[in-house]
Amino acid sequence: MDESHRTFVGDKSPNVPMASSDGGHKPFIWSSSEGGHDIDIGKHIFCNRSLNMKNIVSVGFDMDYTLAQYKPETFESLAYEGTIKNLVYNLGYPRELLDWSFDWKYMVRGLVLDKRRGNILKMDRHKYVKVAYHGFRELSKEEKVGTYGNTLLRDSFDEPDYALIDTLFSLAEAYLFAQLVDFQDRNPGKVSERVDYAHMYKDVRAAVDLCHRDGTLNQTVAKDPERYINKDTSIVPMLKMLRDSGRSTFLVTNSLWDYTNIVMNFLCESCTMKSSNRMNFDWLQYFDVVITGSAKPGFFHEDNRANLFEVEHVSGMLFNTDNGSPMPQVGSASPRLSLKGLNKMCRVFQGGSVGHLHKLLSIESSSQVLYVGDHIYGDILRSKKVLGWRTMLVVSELEREVELLWKLRDTRKQLRLLRNQRDFIEDKIHRVKWSLKFEDVDVDEKHKMSSALDELESQRKQVRSAHQQAQRECHQKFHKVWGQLMKTGYQNSRFAHQVERFACLYTSQVSNLSLYSPDKYYRPSEDFMPHEFDIIPI
Repeated sequence: MDESHRTFVGDKSPNVPMASSDGGHKPFIWSSSEGGHDIDIGKHIFCNRSLNMKNIVSVGFDMDYTLAQYKPETFESLAYEGTIKNLVYNLGYPRELLDWSFDWKYMVRGLVLDKRRGNILKMDRHKYVKVAYHGFRELSKEEKVGTYGNTLLRDSFDEPDYALIDTLFSLAEAYLFAQLVDFQDRNPGKVSERVDYAHMYKDVRAAVDLCHRDGTLNQTVAKDPERYINKDTSIVPMLKMLRDSGRSTFLVTNSLWDYTNIVMNFLCESCTMKSSNRMNFDWLQYFDVVITGSAKPGFFHEDNRANLFEVEHVSGMLFNTDNGSPMPQVGSASPRLSLKGLNKMCRVFQGGSVGHLHKLLSIESSSQVLYVGDHIYGDILRSKKVLGWRTMLVVSELEREVELLWKLRDTRKQLRLLRNQRDFIEDKIHRVKWSLKFEDVDVDEKHKMSSALDELESQRKQVRSAHQQAQRECHQKFHKVWGQLMKTGYQNSRFAHQVERFACLYTSQVSNLSLYSPDKYYRPSEDFMPHEFDIIPI
């Protein structure tokens, strides 16, 4: 993990430009005359593994939650409401669920659902459960240790008994699962006795999938994209800059062509829209290849034999291809892709595999590709681990997190001092206890040592209480329940561990790429082991 997102806690460093972290100035595209200045903390690109952009010949993007950042307060609520309706009307759940509401700020990425027990967990990189709730009830330390504390029987915390909440889209289903657990506990018999916690989660997933299959989500967003998608005016300049630098660009999305075209029109319309025609294909000029309906993560498997179809832009008709090459159509009734003015635009496909993509872009080596996505498993893990692509993960929550880290730098210094003070007092207690037990001291000396021990125990209790209270307050500044996204106690969180393992780069939004040179050499900050960190001034 690039330590720079959490170690700029000391004096101002030339390696960490201290630009305004609250949006004090509007960021400029690097290639503009105003670009190349200090970058706000929340818009930094952080590096886990060295990446020289000069070696990258093609940059690819996911669409949903990457280029298109959905508004959680509207889009996640829409998904939640649709899931509730499916549970009631299609799966027989009580009608009172229709009165429930969704707190879109409650759940965070990186949590794990224990489907069998009805618990929601946050754990560190070593899979130690540090925060645990049953529904919305926090588990006591004894319950938590009794359930998850046996190191000899430590779970892998993977399917089928656990579900990983690693995408923003999963937050609504996690919240609904917690509500159902509470509902089941308080109202035994209201839901069928045959329905346990795991079955309820399975029903939630089925209801979510139905929202996608029946098209209600996409249709609602398509009618009013501005209500559900954040507008980022830096996307088009970023794509232009990448293409002007000589790189090809591509889009690989699981969304189908009709929805993709609507969303990309919305994102690019301020730069491409013709006043007489709101819906056009001008946004395609910023890409060489667009692949819709890609069925990631299966798309990334080189042995994937999915057929690749070419999409006719206007009608959405699919045409057979020979590994991407046009195939002559039998007869003349069906139109070919010969729309006037589109011959210089990128080609649009549906399905296929990464092998097709490499051929279309003339990619000679997987390491020449940088792929930007938001999904640890669907976008980043497969493309990195299976293919060897270079990867950048978009973590929209990161902007607020690093800004808070900066604002709380004095509090975090105080926490470290309190922790060191606890260690110091405990070492003295151990020393006195050892002396009382094993050293030959007279009665008076023993009495003095016993009094000193009582005083030290009292000091330890006070410092421990102050440390725990300060830690709790700092924890709640990030999130009232789950704390800091990238940390669990003093350890990296499970989510941070995944980011470190599979993302070469990570940042808060895709357009942060526009703030850096397209030829930049990204280098990780120096790694510190615990013995080094203890002697580095904070």
